Amino acid sequence: VQLVESGGGVVQPGGSLRLSCVASGFIFSDERMSWVRQAPGMAPEWVSGINRRSTSSYYADSVKGRFTISRDNGKNTVYLQMNSLKPEDTAVYYCNLHIVSKDYWGQGTQVTVSS
Repeated sequence: VQLVESGGGVVQPGGSLRLSCVASGFIFSDERMSWVRQAPGMAPEWVSGINRRSTSSYYADSVKGRFTISRDNGKNTVYLQMNSLKPEDTAVYYCNLHIVSKDYWGQGTQVTVSS
């Protein structure tokens, strides 16, 4: 399993970023995917999840209404569109696959929201 995130960067409050995670090594269309973030000195926080066929998506209260998760099974890619970013969204964002009682993670992509 390999998960490769991209799209992070530095953005001002109120700005937007779109994260991508390209997956390989498993049947992507068979699995739910999630995004998890970790701020410095904090525990990891689950952010959003999406089911196999994109018919259901889920969000943490802290990002609901601002973030949108999506996936393209043809490209083995899951996305996280982040709008109205706040300083408290600053974190490393990880793509997550949970399968057969095991978690897989990418290397993460840094998102910094600062004026």
